[in-house]
Amino acid sequence: MELINSLKWRYATKKFDATKKVEQSLVDQIVEAAWLAPTSSGLQPFKIIEITNPELKQKLVSISMDQKQVEDCSHILIFAAWDNYTEERIDTIYGHITRERNQPSDAYQSYTDRIKGIYLNTAAENNFEHAARQAYIAFGLSIAAAAELKVDTTPMEGFDNQAVDELLQLKELGLKSVVMLPLGYRDEKNDWLVNYPKVRHPKKDFLLKFD
Repeated sequence: MELINSLKWRYATKKFDATKKVEQSLVDQIVEAAWLAPTSSGLQPFKIIEITNPELKQKLVSISMDQKQVEDCSHILIFAAWDNYTEERIDTIYGHITRERNQPSDAYQSYTDRIKGIYLNTAAENNFEHAARQAYIAFGLSIAAAAELKVDTTPMEGFDNQAVDELLQLKELGLKSVVMLPLGYRDEKNDWLVNYPKVRHPKKDFLLKFD
């Protein structure tokens, strides 16, 4: 299975070759994999922010635990989730769904009324945590897509979320940063991790079967 081989090939790149850039067509495919990800109720409650600006990447380094991958990579994808579920946001996506499917505008009203009854009576922070979990589904698919395209990545949670939100003015967009994904190509001569084998829990301990 090609996906398994690609996942064996990938690793969390510790040193990117700053001279190598990822073709935009490949980045677009990685983003599309995230765009096609399943999400709860089809709400797709997150956005992806693509960054290539060198000055902006440099500013991100200091609020990302000085991880140089942020500066040396070709592109950074930041997954940012909705700060809350709102009636307007739910209506917007379902309005888009019905138009794309040539359905009546009220085709899903009974369903959207039900999920509004849940989300609109749930604390904003809990709703954000739920939205963030949806972003992680897309995040995983983008990593897999990058591996199939032989583009290196560094899944990254080690950053100051509040500082990133302020730098990118995400609050004004109703978003909060969740996770970052630098993209690029490994510097094989200077990455200390590149030649180590991939290690996971033994499969006999990882998989629990109830037959």
